[in-house]
Amino acid sequence: MPERPVQIEGPGAVALMERVFARRISNLKEGRGRYAIACTPKGGVFIDGVLFNLSKDRYWYVQPDGALEAWLLAHSEGFNVTISDPHSRVLQIQGPASLAIMSAASGGAIADGMGYFHSGFFNLGGQELYVSRTGWTGELGFEIYTQGSKTDCNRLWKHLFDVGAPHGMVFGSITSMEIRRIEAAILDNGTDMDATMTPYQAGLGAFVDLDKQGFVGRAALESADRRTLLYGLKCAATAPSMNDTVVDGSRVVGRVTAGAQSPYLNTGIGYVRFNEPSDWAGRTLSLKRATGESHSCEIVELPFYDKDKRIPRGIDKAIP
Repeated sequence: MPERPVQIEGPGAVALMERVFARRISNLKEGRGRYAIACTPKGGVFIDGVLFNLSKDRYWYVQPDGALEAWLLAHSEGFNVTISDPHSRVLQIQGPASLAIMSAASGGAIADGMGYFHSGFFNLGGQELYVSRTGWTGELGFEIYTQGSKTDCNRLWKHLFDVGAPHGMVFGSITSMEIRRIEAAILDNGTDMDATMTPYQAGLGAFVDLDKQGFVGRAALESADRRTLLYGLKCAATAPSMNDTVVDGSRVVGRVTAGAQSPYLNTGIGYVRFNEPSDWAGRTLSLKRATGESHSCEIVELPFYDKDKRIPRGIDKAIP
């Protein structure tokens, strides 16, 4: 994965993160993770990722890209904190068999009792790795974080494939996850949302704690329009592509930010970012491709299914 953690540690770590992130951090327990957004002073989405509490005054914020270290440093004056690169990189094991694979990889230490967004250090084939029950797919899954020079990555890779092979585990790049992350409404910062959108416009208002005082962007978000600009799109005739336009009559009203063919839903799906808020869900509009062809499309709320995250929580095992 392109993700990498940034380490925030020291007695002032929590206070700094309460300043930077729009979600409350002080009540995040050790061994837990939490999705958190950092906003610009105007309330736009600067960066998003998952924050983990590794131990007292030591946190990792895992982001796919962006200048988080510089942003943290710019706001760190007056806080007793050290910001550094732990030189960790990320592997994901995702899918229905992931729990069995991780149980085998950890000698049974990782079991079904490890809840969604829980995390901790585990021995995997004789090496200590940080493992979280999270992922970029909306599937039951785990992420494994290397420990810099302490980790023999070739040895880890061999161990995972030795225990994963009986369960049918195969290697796939991040592009293999694209379909599931779109189905699950997992957004890509810089593609599906950016600094010109507030978390509300991206449909992420649930991750803004306005009862928390003093975080960057709070004043702008307090008076911001709470309506979303981002919706799902279904098109039976074709799979939408980035920058395809969505047309209402003769008027271009939005553009596609990501698209794919969904085998499970048996239709083309994608995200559409509308130019202005409205009651778009339930509307039938036109998808106009770069080739000039047009197709009827249905606008829907996100995610496309499993709104309550029953699949990654391990509750719904009906989807193979």
